[in-house]
Amino acid sequence: MVIMSFFLALASCCQYFAFASGRSTSAIAVPNSPPSNSSLPIMEAFISYSIEFVFFPDFAGNPTSPNTFSNNLLNNIGNLTGTKPYIRVGGNTQDYVLYNASLRTAVNGTYDNSRSPDYPTTIFIGPSFFDSYNTFPDTKYIHGFNLGLGGNNSAGWQTLLDTVPLACKALGGDKLLWWEYGNEPDLYSTSAQGPVRPSKWNESQYIEQWLNGTRAIKSQLKKYCPEMLEADRYGYLAPSFAGTNNRLKPVTTWRDGLNADEDVKIFSSHNYISGATQPGVTLQNTLLNHTKTRLSISSQIATLTNLSLQGLPQSIPFTLGETNSLYNQGKPGLSNSFGAALWNLDFNLYCAAVGIRRVHMHMGTDYRYAAWQPLQTNKTSLGTKPPYYGQLAAAAVIGDVRKNRGEVRIVHLPLEGEMEAAYAAFVGGRLEKITVINLRAYNHTVNGTSSVLNEEERPSETYRFKVPMYCGGKVGVKRLCANGSDAISGVTWNGWSYNWELDEGRPVRLSNVTVGEVARVERGVVSVDVADSSAAVLEFGGR
Repeated sequence: MVIMSFFLALASCCQYFAFASGRSTSAIAVPNSPPSNSSLPIMEAFISYSIEFVFFPDFAGNPTSPNTFSNNLLNNIGNLTGTKPYIRVGGNTQDYVLYNASLRTAVNGTYDNSRSPDYPTTIFIGPSFFDSYNTFPDTKYIHGFNLGLGGNNSAGWQTLLDTVPLACKALGGDKLLWWEYGNEPDLYSTSAQGPVRPSKWNESQYIEQWLNGTRAIKSQLKKYCPEMLEADRYGYLAPSFAGTNNRLKPVTTWRDGLNADEDVKIFSSHNYISGATQPGVTLQNTLLNHTKTRLSISSQIATLTNLSLQGLPQSIPFTLGETNSLYNQGKPGLSNSFGAALWNLDFNLYCAAVGIRRVHMHMGTDYRYAAWQPLQTNKTSLGTKPPYYGQLAAAAVIGDVRKNRGEVRIVHLPLEGEMEAAYAAFVGGRLEKITVINLRAYNHTVNGTSSVLNEEERPSETYRFKVPMYCGGKVGVKRLCANGSDAISGVTWNGWSYNWELDEGRPVRLSNVTVGEVARVERGVVSVDVADSSAAVLEFGGR
């Protein structure tokens, strides 16, 4: 019955695009080539993931029982971009972890609901935790060490010394991207889960503990995995601050010696558009609002600018090492809805357009904003969630970024309203795709009744783009769609489903979804109708 209800939900999905008329915009000019002030070319694995440390074995499995569902979903994105997503194993729980050499399970965690109902805060890991690094083929990882306890606690320090050999042996060969030491140390003195530093915790104290710990890591690597100290293999993702306006300032941290040992390979910041329990958070006014998305990134861009003025080399990429929609693991009905898929598409493309070099979408078991649920629990069903489709669509827009294809750049195309967004993708200096996202909320249900079954007319917007002369002829149209912004199932990208129940996350073409749509450039202008709460991607050359 699960599969049957899934197909019924899709029966009317993507069938609403042949409109007699719709709201129309004036023609939007698209440049012939990326403007001189556009961001740097897209790096490999732009769409990547951050997995909450304690839940990594859930997502990856182990060599005896690998989580093939997770691997299938990672492969889907890797097949589009040419590189499989990088996985950061970290988050709040990396700073709660202690090592127990005699523990027979990968993880033993105890929940304290007064601290967090979503993850354990007393955590022990055993040797088998590191076996989970041997399940995803062709995948690079960032492994997070515990600074929260490791910097000022004897048990935490011993955990650091004990786990470096295990981590380096598990990540030998070509599995390691970089290390991370500490998660959100700018919140150590103010954390809602309990402070682990004094109220006067500052940048200089952080840097002292950071250098002490990273030098200890290097010493252990020299002893157990000396080959991992080569210049192109040893380094860190740092400082992994929760934001740009907390007690510790990222620019001050960089200026005061974060990179004294010249081992910071990626400058990492974290970003959430708002909080799950913040007053006034709604789908339309928070996630389905392009202005809010831009504002959430504005402080990151200001930090990047200031870091550049302080001497951050261009060779050190500025990334979002952890990000998602609403902190505190998301809000039901918002972070797990199709509206969140549209937000993911908008957010990721905007980050690419303004110079964020890579984005690690965070998730954990039972998290509301997770791209997928890796296993069945008493809270959440195993399966692919709407946010994944937005991330996959963004990967499809970016496409293969390997050098033999030409540099890929994303250019933001400003629109008039805050409930719409558009982007141009250039490859080798030529326009390849235009993405337009209609963020106006359209509810799938009204008073518990399907509005589609009631045959309500779904509003649309007609978007017109004045394109370069070399873009004449046929234009392929691909769509990200569902029955409404509040839908939590029945999502498709270009007629493909990636749901667990169909083929364990592998792509399955659905026969009841319209595909193969074609538009034409007429007198230098191409038009496309985009239903409220949906997105369209125009591919020039009719692809």
